[in-house]
Amino acid sequence: MTLRLGDAAPDFTAQTTEGQIRFHDWLGDGWGVLFSHPADFTPVCTTELGAVAKLRKEFAKRNVKVIAVSVDPIESHRRWVGDINETQSCTVDFPIIADPDRAVSNLYGMIHPNASETFTVRSVFVIGPDRKIKLMITYPASTGRNFAEILRVIDSLQLTAKHKLATPADWKAGEDCIIVPAVSNDEAKKLFPQGFSEIKPYLRYTKAPAGTS
Repeated sequence: MTLRLGDAAPDFTAQTTEGQIRFHDWLGDGWGVLFSHPADFTPVCTTELGAVAKLRKEFAKRNVKVIAVSVDPIESHRRWVGDINETQSCTVDFPIIADPDRAVSNLYGMIHPNASETFTVRSVFVIGPDRKIKLMITYPASTGRNFAEILRVIDSLQLTAKHKLATPADWKAGEDCIIVPAVSNDEAKKLFPQGFSEIKPYLRYTKAPAGTS
């Protein structure tokens, strides 16, 4: 199954370290991040799950739930969590999906035969409240993910879902945004009473709307 941006995120039922879930029900009415790791008790994955655990408050304040998945069984996940907490000085308090039959991994296209016939690559899916896929990133097994960047993208996605704005290169929450080209200058004056600067007819900057930084 080939997923694309804007597709509905496939639903599934699976066992996790926090019990059985139905994915869409577990997401509720908020945002979600589903990310895979190739295998338990591997070094890069250990640092990644530790990083996510340390950022849990940042995800929570954005109304984002996080959930991990690998092809290892639930007993392996539970043993590994102890190692993660010990070595990364954290508390893993989000669920990890057990996917030994690779049902979830195949549903989301997380197994790339050119990389491995059996293990998932480092995939990340950001899913909106409408259950649509808003972001997909795939990393090689050797490269750990930058979860601060994923938070940055979520900030942009949440802002641009509510306003007729886009965010420029290297943008961070609170910085100036770009007015989308479909908005005329007359409309922009109404939408953005704080004003805007026109660099080119297609490149207009405005301050981030109040309450979005």
